[in-house]
Amino acid sequence: MRQVADPPTLGFIVPAYRPDLELLVPYLEQVTEILDPAMLRVELDAPGERTRQRLAGTPATVAVSARRRGKGAAITDGFDALNTDVLAFADADAATPVPELGRIVDAVLSGNTSLAVGSRRHPDATVETGQSIPRGVMGDGFAWLARRLLDVSLYDYQCGAKALTAGAWRQVREDLTEEGFAWDVELLAFASAHSLTVQEIPITWHDHPDSTVPPVRSAVDMGTALLRTSLRTTRVDASVERSCHGPPLEE
Repeated sequence: MRQVADPPTLGFIVPAYRPDLELLVPYLEQVTEILDPAMLRVELDAPGERTRQRLAGTPATVAVSARRRGKGAAITDGFDALNTDVLAFADADAATPVPELGRIVDAVLSGNTSLAVGSRRHPDATVETGQSIPRGVMGDGFAWLARRLLDVSLYDYQCGAKALTAGAWRQVREDLTEEGFAWDVELLAFASAHSLTVQEIPITWHDHPDSTVPPVRSAVDMGTALLRTSLRTTRVDASVERSCHGPPLEE
């Protein structure tokens, strides 16, 4: 008698620094109710006592860092703590509704792709509340530049909702060095460099203006990180190509 394989398990991470608890607490409850992850963790940086106590009453495991690690470092620590088949994360501002997260996660759970990316800028996306003009222009400019510097061509590199297989995570893990908001684009760039499939999922999305990202400094930091990532993935691409073709022939 053929055994039926167990369904793949989902681990979910929410990185948080000074979160709006009125948004985050019900968001975690919805993630539990709708997505039913085997593991749900909040990676919480430098919290006050009130934030600790409020999140302790949610369905999530709360991992506290005394310092601000940065979004990328927090997600990396969270993913490293998971032992599930699929890993996913969403930003703590709840900008991506949980049913939309489900569509992103389902693309990976179904085996259709190694990495699924939520997209606010896709032509089929629905933006219910838009960003401010400066942030929108900055985001559009970054996406335009990323498409020209990286091998992975997307409408949106920085939407805070992504999912990938545990196998894909193991392949890219050691290549990831960015600790802040550039982590998203670094993940995508190295996934492409390792020839992993990347699927962009148009989503319904709404902006929250109380961002912890300083726009001017962020633009400079993100541009620098993008150039750095482009150079590093070029070396990975060359290494992968050599491994495919084998060592050069001796004369």
